[in-house]
Amino acid sequence: MEPFIDPFWLPVIFAGLMGLSILLYVILDGYDLGVGMLSALARGEERDLMVASIGPFWDANETWLVLGIGLLLVAFPIAHGIILTQLYLPVFVMLAGLILRGVAFEFRAKAEPNRKHLWDKSFIGGSLMATLAQGYMLGAYILGFDQSLGAVLFCLLAAAGLAAGYVFVGACWLIYKTEGALQERSVRWARLGLWATAAAMAAVSLVTPLLSQRIFDRWFSLPEIIALLPIPMMSAVLFIGLAIFLSRPKRHDDALSWVPLAGAGTVFALGFIGIAYSFYPYVIPDRLDIWQAAASPEALSIILVGTVFVLPVILGYSLLAHWIFRGKATHLSYY
Repeated sequence: MEPFIDPFWLPVIFAGLMGLSILLYVILDGYDLGVGMLSALARGEERDLMVASIGPFWDANETWLVLGIGLLLVAFPIAHGIILTQLYLPVFVMLAGLILRGVAFEFRAKAEPNRKHLWDKSFIGGSLMATLAQGYMLGAYILGFDQSLGAVLFCLLAAAGLAAGYVFVGACWLIYKTEGALQERSVRWARLGLWATAAAMAAVSLVTPLLSQRIFDRWFSLPEIIALLPIPMMSAVLFIGLAIFLSRPKRHDDALSWVPLAGAGTVFALGFIGIAYSFYPYVIPDRLDIWQAAASPEALSIILVGTVFVLPVILGYSLLAHWIFRGKATHLSYY
């Protein structure tokens, strides 16, 4: 079967689709995981409402992770093998955390009152495990799976930074989905998460070029630096704008409660663009580019046909779920 698209562009298309899936996962399941971690700061009905706010969405949001890993497997099988071999331990921790979170989410709603706190702790712990594992994997990927002490410390920094980012987007989600005292507390959490995220992104951005000569050259050479400069500038403007917005007096109409969530999503998108800019065209840093790692053009052509059908279905389902369950969260009940 002859490919119906120029073979040069097929790996580029799949790299873009895989990147889009991962970005949507980070934003969408990021607020799920953030709410899970923030629920450690709440009790009773307030915690129940926080969990209920993500109830209709969390399982659909994880679909984007499955799609992203699936595209990596079928479109870039060599890279898939290398990445999972290098990251098998944090991948195991992430999967264990996601399973623990999912089980706890269902069981806490049916547990006896004297045992519910055990499932709440499992939900919080699972969210934290998955988040830290994802951040550690991101740091390891950025440094090309270096195993030195400096690289491990960088991975721990990335793990803490991603946790701060998820807490921030989770707090913004709660601003959008709740009201009253819980919404006011969420604004305070969002303020702290905003500055923690800004500090983490700044720290990672400062350390990364010091540990990777290739990224240093990509960031600080002409004309590359000119293309990269708008990303940190827009990020700084966005952080300042969000800080001002979150500090303003609460308005009773609540019409702009979506703004922090949209801003948080834009922050993640800018960070993702910066990472993509730094690594393109490599899928394994400094080792394999997207053409070397790609499956055959014939296989990619067939896979693309399936992706054209699957991707709109997942996107449409996600949009439909958010539309149907729009508005403020109500308590979730299985009875």
